[in-house]
Parts: sequence; structure tokens; C-alpha cells
Amino acid sequence: MTKQYPHLPEKPDFPKYIVVEGPIGAGKTTLATRLAETFQYPILKERASENPFLEQFYRTGRQQALPTQLFFLLQRAKQVADLGHAMFRPTLVSDFMIEKDRLFAEVNLTEAEYSLYDQIYQQLDINPPAPDLIIYLQAPVNILLERIKRRGIASEQKMAADYLEALSHAYTRFFHFYDSAPLLIVNSAAIDLASNDEHFESLLKQINSMEGTRQYFNPQPSFL
Repeated sequence: MTKQYPHLPEKPDFPKYIVVEGPIGAGKTTLATRLAETFQYPILKERASENPFLEQFYRTGRQQALPTQLFFLLQRAKQVADLGHAMFRPTLVSDFMIEKDRLFAEVNLTEAEYSLYDQIYQQLDINPPAPDLIIYLQAPVNILLERIKRRGIASEQKMAADYLEALSHAYTRFFHFYDSAPLLIVNSAAIDLASNDEHFESLLKQINSMEGTRQYFNPQPSFL
């Protein structure tokens, strides 16, 4: 499966198209990057820094919500479309799923704005295949805020705790009903998937042994 972890048994159907999702600060891009490097998969990343409305949105909230959301929608739709026929059966790690765009829209937009957003979304006719596995990273809001502060991205430093709380609840509701792909829900609060090899290897073992369509990975303090 990988030169870095040669002792892990490989399942013949190990996921080829993996999506890592979760609220801002959960560590999805870091984990997606490490998975891609480990398995030598291509990676598809969100390009949030290209959104010219984002920093002002974090400062002023709803005043810039609609252009911020529409920019992300068009950007993410193009990223998915650019994959072309490879998306039929991709070998890929991504740090976003296109469905998350609607989740953010529901949190950020007024009813009238959402109606406009939905019309545009429907016209784009976005229909990507379901991933082989979604890894959904969860963490309490105070930990998300701490990680956001630590990574030091200027546009994120004005982010309010209540906004992160709303996003976290929206993710929880979304994945509670999600059944389009196998789902591994990871409590990332007390686990360092970025730099701790033991923690990362335990996650790989969890993926490799996963059966069914929904499992939970909840490391206990003794694990650390």
C-alpha cells in the first residue's frame, strides 16, 4: 500500500477516491495532503485564497456573503468539471466535496439570496461521482479557533466563534443524513494527524479495516 507503512495489510479495494471534509480548522487540507503524499495520489485542494471577497466576509459577515458564496460555487464547480473523464473512476484525494458549498450557503445566505444561489447551482448541473470514502473531521469550536489562530492565515483571524459553531452544526446535520458514500467520522480533537506518525498510522489501519458504510474513529486519551 505504501513504502512508508509497509506492515499495514492492504485491502484489494482500498479507497481510490478519498475526500476529507470538516469545518474550518479541522485539519482537512493537512490530512488530505499527507494521504496524497503517502499513497502518491493526485490531490485536489480548495483555493480559498483566490476568493477576493473572503477576507471582507469574515470581517463584515452577511454584507459580502452572496458574492463570497457565488465565487466559491463557480470555482468549485470548475475544479470538478476540469477533472473531466477522470472523475468516472478517479484516483484522487480532495479536501472538499462540492456538496459542502450548499451547506455553507445555507448558513451564510438570506432566504432571498439562497433562492438566487440555488437557481445558479441548478443551472450548473454539477453531478460528480460519489467518493469511495469520506473522512469527516470533527473538533470542538474552541479547538478549531485555536488551530485557526496557530496557522495564522490573515483573512481567518476575524472569524467569530458563533460562525464556527453554526458551521459545525451544519456539518453534523449534513453527515447525519448522508448515505451516498462510505463515511468515517473522526474525532480530531486529541489526535495529531499532521505530524504524529503513530496517530496517522492508526487512522490508516481504521480505513483499511473499515466495513460497512459508517464508522467512528474516536481516539481515547490513553491512545495518546
